Amino acid sequence: MAKLQGAASLLTSIKGGLIVSCQCPYGSPTNDPVVIAAMAIASLNNGAVGVRIESPERVAAVRAQTDRPIIGLWKRTIPGSDVYITPQFEHVQAVAAAGADMIAIDATGRSRPGGETLAEIIRRTHEELGKPVMADIDTVASAEGAIAAGADCVGTTLFGYTEDTRNQKPPGWDVLKTCANSLSMPVLCEGGISSAATARQALDYGAWAAVVGTAITGIDLQVQAYCKAMANSRTA
Repeated sequence: MAKLQGAASLLTSIKGGLIVSCQCPYGSPTNDPVVIAAMAIASLNNGAVGVRIESPERVAAVRAQTDRPIIGLWKRTIPGSDVYITPQFEHVQAVAAAGADMIAIDATGRSRPGGETLAEIIRRTHEELGKPVMADIDTVASAEGAIAAGADCVGTTLFGYTEDTRNQKPPGWDVLKTCANSLSMPVLCEGGISSAATARQALDYGAWAAVVGTAITGIDLQVQAYCKAMANSRTA
């Protein structure tokens, strides 16, 4: 049995800070482990307290260049389930082996693939791998469920991306504020943070830390947005 590796000290080290999600779309030339690692190190060099990295290959590339906090995940599409962020324990194992300090896991109420429960995956992550868990939630109810299942912190990552939050646009301020005020664990704000001012607002609403992705590292989506906004001028 592995000993849980410093969940409290890791969470203390990121409190009040910026975590940069260095993820790029599949098919993009930026979605290369070398590029992802460069983004991660640039983020850390400029004040980020940690990074959020997808897939064992990319986690390993970042780990080779820093000992700073890495929240690791692995997006896997499994037929019959909408859960895709580190859906099964085998994916947790792979991300942990690559060097992630904390593992992000889908903690919504959706049906999980393979029959594993969230509580079982978290227990094995703690006991067999010695890693803390960030529960990616969409609602207050799923945050409460994550606490009951043993998660070490929650993040509003999946607000706006599930059936229960359909047609709602992140950031999930109400979910963040309710969780921050009523839950007995750190709540990270992730999703829809599009500016430094918005990240500051997340902290003011009680977020333990703010996770920012597209607004910093999403060159593909950012360029598309600029070009869409400018398209009418070009055709006028």
